[in-house]
Amino acid sequence: MPDYRRQSTTKGFKTAAQLMQPRIRKATEARGFAVVRLLTHWTEIVGEGLAKAATPIKIGYGREGMGATLTLLTSGPHAPMVQAQSAQIRERVNACYGYNAVARVRITQTAPSGFAEAHAPFSGKPKSERTVKPEIRHTAEELSRDVESPDLRAALAALGANVLTKSKN
Repeated sequence: MPDYRRQSTTKGFKTAAQLMQPRIRKATEARGFAVVRLLTHWTEIVGEGLAKAATPIKIGYGREGMGATLTLLTSGPHAPMVQAQSAQIRERVNACYGYNAVARVRITQTAPSGFAEAHAPFSGKPKSERTVKPEIRHTAEELSRDVESPDLRAALAALGANVLTKSKN
Protein backbone atom coordinates (compact mmCIF):
# COMPACT_ATOMS: atom_id res chain seq x y z
CA MET A 1 0.00 0.00 0.00
CA PRO A 2 1.52 3.39 -1.03
CA ASP A 3 2.19 6.12 1.57
CA TYR A 4 0.29 9.29 0.60
CA ARG A 5 1.38 11.48 3.50
CA ARG A 6 2.73 14.90 2.59
CA GLN A 7 6.45 15.19 3.09
CA SER A 8 7.80 18.24 4.87
CA THR A 9 9.67 20.67 2.66
CA THR A 10 11.11 22.65 5.55
CA LYS A 11 13.21 19.77 6.93
CA GLY A 12 12.56 20.88 10.52
CA PHE A 13 13.27 24.57 9.93
CA LYS A 14 10.72 27.24 10.86
CA THR A 15 9.84 30.39 8.96
CA ALA A 16 10.58 33.79 10.45
CA ALA A 17 6.84 34.36 10.96
CA GLN A 18 6.57 31.15 12.99
CA LEU A 19 9.54 32.18 15.14
CA MET A 20 8.23 35.70 15.78
CA GLN A 21 4.57 34.79 16.43
CA PRO A 22 4.96 33.99 20.18
CA ARG A 23 6.93 37.20 20.78
CA ILE A 24 4.46 39.34 18.85
CA ARG A 25 1.53 37.76 20.69
CA LYS A 26 3.22 38.38 24.06
CA ALA A 27 3.95 42.05 23.23
CA THR A 28 0.44 42.75 21.97
CA GLU A 29 -1.27 40.88 24.80
CA ALA A 30 0.63 43.09 27.27
CA ARG A 31 -1.32 46.03 25.76
CA GLY A 32 -4.57 44.06 25.83
CA PHE A 33 -4.66 43.08 22.16
CA ALA A 34 -5.57 39.41 22.24
CA VAL A 35 -6.31 39.58 18.51
CA VAL A 36 -3.26 40.97 16.69
CA ARG A 37 -5.38 41.39 13.57
CA LEU A 38 -6.89 44.53 15.15
CA LEU A 39 -3.49 46.23 14.92
CA THR A 40 -2.29 44.78 11.64
CA HIS A 41 -5.55 45.36 9.75
CA TRP A 42 -6.72 48.56 11.44
CA THR A 43 -7.21 50.35 8.11
CA GLU A 44 -9.47 47.61 6.76
CA ILE A 45 -11.47 47.42 10.00
CA VAL A 46 -12.33 51.12 10.42
CA GLY A 47 -11.66 52.54 6.96
CA GLU A 48 -8.80 54.57 5.55
CA GLY A 49 -10.00 58.02 6.66
CA LEU A 50 -10.56 57.00 10.26
CA ALA A 51 -7.33 54.96 10.38
CA LYS A 52 -5.36 58.10 9.47
CA ALA A 53 -7.11 60.04 12.25
CA ALA A 54 -6.94 57.48 15.09
CA THR A 55 -4.64 54.68 16.22
CA PRO A 56 -5.50 51.93 18.71
CA ILE A 57 -3.05 51.97 21.61
CA LYS A 58 -4.63 49.81 24.31
CA ILE A 59 -7.49 47.53 25.21
CA GLY A 60 -8.20 47.51 28.93
CA TYR A 61 -10.44 45.03 30.67
CA GLY A 62 -12.39 46.20 33.72
CA ARG A 63 -12.55 44.47 37.08
CA GLU A 64 -15.97 43.04 36.40
CA GLY A 65 -14.86 41.63 33.05
CA MET A 66 -17.97 43.02 31.38
CA GLY A 67 -16.59 44.44 28.15
CA ALA A 68 -13.30 46.05 27.40
CA THR A 69 -12.34 49.66 26.77
CA LEU A 70 -10.56 50.40 23.50
CA THR A 71 -8.26 53.42 23.81
CA LEU A 72 -7.59 55.35 20.62
CA LEU A 73 -4.91 57.99 20.12
CA THR A 74 -5.86 60.95 17.96
CA SER A 75 -4.94 64.59 17.47
CA GLY A 76 -7.06 67.41 18.87
CA PRO A 77 -8.73 68.44 15.60
CA HIS A 78 -9.71 64.84 14.79
CA ALA A 79 -11.08 64.02 18.26
CA PRO A 80 -14.68 65.24 17.67
CA MET A 81 -14.93 63.26 14.42
CA VAL A 82 -13.55 60.10 16.06
CA GLN A 83 -15.88 60.58 19.05
CA ALA A 84 -18.87 60.90 16.74
CA GLN A 85 -17.95 57.61 15.06
CA SER A 86 -17.14 55.71 18.26
CA ALA A 87 -20.28 53.54 17.99
CA GLN A 88 -19.32 52.42 14.47
CA ILE A 89 -15.73 51.82 15.61
CA ARG A 90 -16.97 49.64 18.46
CA GLU A 91 -19.22 47.63 16.11
CA ARG A 92 -16.42 47.07 13.60
CA VAL A 93 -13.90 46.08 16.25
CA ASN A 94 -16.37 43.65 17.80
CA ALA A 95 -16.96 42.17 14.34
CA CYS A 96 -13.19 41.62 14.13
CA TYR A 97 -13.21 39.83 17.50
CA GLY A 98 -16.34 37.86 16.63
CA TYR A 99 -18.20 38.78 19.82
CA ASN A 100 -18.99 41.85 21.96
CA ALA A 101 -15.48 42.26 23.36
CA VAL A 102 -15.36 46.08 23.38
CA ALA A 103 -18.02 47.93 25.36
CA ARG A 104 -16.49 51.43 25.34
CA VAL A 105 -14.21 53.52 23.14
CA ARG A 106 -12.01 56.03 24.94
CA ILE A 107 -10.26 58.76 22.98
CA THR A 108 -6.91 60.19 24.02
CA GLN A 109 -5.66 63.36 22.37
CA THR A 110 -2.10 64.33 21.60
CA ALA A 111 -0.21 66.63 19.28
CA PRO A 112 -0.82 66.21 15.51
CA SER A 113 2.35 64.14 15.34
CA GLY A 114 3.52 61.73 17.99
CA PHE A 115 5.83 62.74 20.78
CA ALA A 116 8.92 61.37 19.05
CA GLU A 117 8.12 63.03 15.72
CA ALA A 118 7.14 66.42 17.11
CA HIS A 119 10.58 67.77 17.80
CA ALA A 120 10.84 71.44 16.94
CA PRO A 121 13.87 72.14 14.81
CA PHE A 122 16.49 74.09 16.66
CA SER A 123 17.59 76.94 14.50
CA GLY A 124 19.23 79.01 17.18
CA LYS A 125 18.89 82.70 17.64
CA PRO A 126 18.00 84.50 14.42
CA LYS A 127 20.96 86.26 12.95
CA SER A 128 20.59 89.97 12.96
CA GLU A 129 21.17 91.57 9.63
CA ARG A 130 24.08 93.81 10.25
CA THR A 131 25.82 95.76 7.62
CA VAL A 132 29.55 95.46 7.29
CA LYS A 133 31.29 98.61 6.25
CA PRO A 134 32.97 98.31 2.84
CA GLU A 135 36.44 99.10 4.25
CA ILE A 136 36.14 96.28 6.81
CA ARG A 137 34.94 93.83 4.13
CA HIS A 138 37.85 94.87 1.89
CA THR A 139 40.36 94.39 4.75
CA ALA A 140 38.98 90.89 5.47
CA GLU A 141 39.15 89.93 1.79
CA GLU A 142 42.73 91.20 1.59
CA LEU A 143 43.71 89.07 4.60
CA SER A 144 42.31 85.92 2.97
CA ARG A 145 43.38 86.53 -0.65
CA ASP A 146 46.31 84.05 -0.52
CA VAL A 147 43.98 81.08 0.19
CA GLU A 148 43.58 78.90 -2.95
CA SER A 149 40.16 77.34 -2.20
CA PRO A 150 37.36 79.76 -3.09
CA ASP A 151 34.99 78.31 -0.46
CA LEU A 152 37.58 78.52 2.28
CA ARG A 153 38.58 82.02 1.16
CA ALA A 154 34.94 83.20 1.34
CA ALA A 155 34.48 81.63 4.78
CA LEU A 156 37.67 83.22 6.11
CA ALA A 157 36.67 86.59 4.67
CA ALA A 158 33.27 86.38 6.38
CA LEU A 159 34.91 85.34 9.66
CA GLY A 160 37.43 88.17 9.38
CA ALA A 161 34.65 90.68 8.70
CA ASN A 162 32.76 89.46 11.78
CA VAL A 163 35.84 89.67 14.00
CA LEU A 164 36.80 93.12 12.71
CA THR A 165 33.23 94.38 13.11
CA LYS A 166 32.97 93.18 16.71
CA SER A 167 36.30 94.65 17.71
CA LYS A 168 35.35 98.03 16.26
CA ASN A 169 32.06 98.22 18.23
